[in-house]
Amino acid sequence: MKISIIIPAHNEETYIGKTIQSLVDQTLTPAQVVFVNDNSTDNTQSIIEDYTSKYNWITLINTSSSDKHLPGSKIINAFYKGYEILDNDYDIICKFDADLIFPNNYLEQISKHFTADQKLGMAAGFCYIKKNDQWVLENLTNKDHIRGALKAYRKDCFLQIGKLKPSMGWDTVDELLAKYHGWEILTDESLHVKHLKPTGQSYNKASKYLQGEAMYKMRYGLWITLISAIKLAMKKNSFRQFRDYMSGYFKAKSNNTEFLVTADEGRFIRNLRWKGILKKLS
Repeated sequence: MKISIIIPAHNEETYIGKTIQSLVDQTLTPAQVVFVNDNSTDNTQSIIEDYTSKYNWITLINTSSSDKHLPGSKIINAFYKGYEILDNDYDIICKFDADLIFPNNYLEQISKHFTADQKLGMAAGFCYIKKNDQWVLENLTNKDHIRGALKAYRKDCFLQIGKLKPSMGWDTVDELLAKYHGWEILTDESLHVKHLKPTGQSYNKASKYLQGEAMYKMRYGLWITLISAIKLAMKKNSFRQFRDYMSGYFKAKSNNTEFLVTADEGRFIRNLRWKGILKKLS
């Protein structure tokens, strides 16, 4: 299967060379990898250019947005800059982060999963971070959730869900909409991806309310938002983050912020979330 990859990058000189080399070393060479250098002020561009001179399937484009590292809109807007020049002849499209080291069989295994199941819409491995000289699972979400750092979509699924939403929550609503349209989602525990920069490490302080805003925009409603906020805050051992999540939700509600999903999609999402919550309680 033809795999095309888009990688937004902002000041990733410390990590991006390792990411690119791990893609070069894949047993299945991607059809195309587009790096979007988004307003970097370090050596990110020159590192990528070193590889574009050696491999014709690696492309670099430069763009300028805010220099603030915000989750959601910044990274997805950069993704679309890459999407604009992407060859449309692909079977699988990936959005990867620029601070990952992939095992050399990663793309081959992902391709095999999509080939084996025609209803598979999304697939990925797991992110591992280094703690005390050991690589351990970056345990921020349920194991059936695909992390935003390493998304892979079947082309038909990607188009049916309306591609990616330029908003915080894009990496959750994509899965929910995939399920709404009847697609399967797979996470492969055998594929360990090294995540060199833990999630959220460089996010700007202004991002702290965006998670709650995203829950509102996905039409979670108050009770599911409350439960989700408690769960996330407990994982991060931070009551302050719980307050931030809820503040973001109520701020979005008071501002009548535009939703990411339709009313019908919202009903489906709430039903799906309640089923998950009740399953854990039973």
